[in-house]
Amino acid sequence: MIKQAKFVKSSSKIKECPSETIPEYAFIGRSNVGKSSLINMLTDIKGLAKVSQTPGKTQHINHFIIDDSWYLVDLPGYGYAKASKTMRATFGEMISEYMLKRTNLVCVFVLVDVRHEPQKNDIEFVNWLGTNQISFVVVFTKTDKLGTNALRNSLEKYKRTMLVDWEELPPFFVTSAEKKIGREEILSYIAKMNLIVKTGASEAEM
Repeated sequence: MIKQAKFVKSSSKIKECPSETIPEYAFIGRSNVGKSSLINMLTDIKGLAKVSQTPGKTQHINHFIIDDSWYLVDLPGYGYAKASKTMRATFGEMISEYMLKRTNLVCVFVLVDVRHEPQKNDIEFVNWLGTNQISFVVVFTKTDKLGTNALRNSLEKYKRTMLVDWEELPPFFVTSAEKKIGREEILSYIAKMNLIVKTGASEAEM
């Protein structure tokens, strides 16, 4: 579990990010997906990531150092309709450059609001990650807002949609920031990936 989490810095360009000396894990999703709430739940620090009622509030690459051993990175959301075309293009360029060039990026956590039908830009984004061979997992948020059957149906629909383009599905996590569901599973996964980075072992060997 996390003992200490501290904000390090906000960067508008990849060259401004902290040095690439320790593993990092990036969190991204459509605007208003519950990213800040999830980060606060994972770190168990209320207000570490700023929760806003206004979508598109995160506009920089925000680094947090966890237990002095790895970075948690809060990225701007995609699909924010009210942002100008110029702003959306800037976000897109910043995110793609970060994903493609950041050498210590271990895994991208793609957040998806489980209450909605599979969204085109979510599918396009995970397909882009796959095409560029960037490791990622899918994190379903706000699962406490649905009943058991509705949740199961939504998860199955998303998986079926992904299987149109994917032979094998990436890891999935089911979460609720409000109920603290999925916290142990995600942190255990990160701990396992950190061990792989440290030892050079493969995921299958762990």
